Amino acid sequence: MFPGACCGAFPFSPGPWARGAGPRAALAAIQIGAYTPNVSGTRNAKLGDFLRVRRAALSPADAGIATHGSPRRVPGLRRDEVARLAGVSVNYYTRIEQGEHHHLSGSVMEAIAGALRLNDIERLHLQRLAWPAQVVRHRAGPERVRDSVIALAESATQQAVYIVGRRTDMLGGNRLGFALLGLSPDRRPNLARHIFLEPAMRDLIVDWNYWARHVAGYLRMTSVEYPDDLLMAELISELGLKSPEFEEFWNTQPVADCTHAVREFKHPLVGHLTLSEEIVRLPDSSGQHIIFNGAAPGSESAERLKLLDSLVS
Repeated sequence: MFPGACCGAFPFSPGPWARGAGPRAALAAIQIGAYTPNVSGTRNAKLGDFLRVRRAALSPADAGIATHGSPRRVPGLRRDEVARLAGVSVNYYTRIEQGEHHHLSGSVMEAIAGALRLNDIERLHLQRLAWPAQVVRHRAGPERVRDSVIALAESATQQAVYIVGRRTDMLGGNRLGFALLGLSPDRRPNLARHIFLEPAMRDLIVDWNYWARHVAGYLRMTSVEYPDDLLMAELISELGLKSPEFEEFWNTQPVADCTHAVREFKHPLVGHLTLSEEIVRLPDSSGQHIIFNGAAPGSESAERLKLLDSLVS
């Protein structure tokens, strides 16, 4: 069983996402908690799991709670401390964390999010966990990228560009985009699988642990946004079974979205690259993103990108 999952503690009725799947894939999706199960209508195990892990990760000092050097039995905050910070009773907060179903108000969830110091992305994830019935159901079939989007990516000549689907499948890109990741243009791997299971990626990405954790957080957030996507469940299951690092990251309940960043690569053909990454989400394409990696004109990294382009042209 994938560690950290609690769904098996409650009666489980597989939803329509499991129909047509092999028993191993369906069981694995249940075990890792990739989706919210139909659990007799009274429990929300995923919400409780998220709150417990985040409470344990927040130190009293970070929450502004004085301990006066007193010994503590828990590494993070106690339930009563979170309840006090959120302005609710200990019993009420405990019942929420235990997964008991409540008609939670927005003000209560906002107070809990504030007590746990959640950022905007984590707050959105918390809302989706608290009110799963309000999550908009998206079509979960095969992803296809428009020709015009591929043409846009290929038209960029000074940046490495690739197009990624909601499951992190590589859907297209320009020549530099494939070369940056060490791929031939005819390959379309799943980038999450490639990052965790392809050894060469650990040499290519300078801060592999940070990036890999971010990918795990993105998959967690997206799995809640697309609760009917069986292929997403199978991907998460596979990574949990094959990658100890993914398992470790997943159990810490990371939440992340695609945002701008500075990426560093140690490329086998051109050496060190420091690139600014900007991401454009296609609003009408169910989670598809165009990812641009570029460098300031005249910089060493920009010159090395040009060299990389010439080497693969």
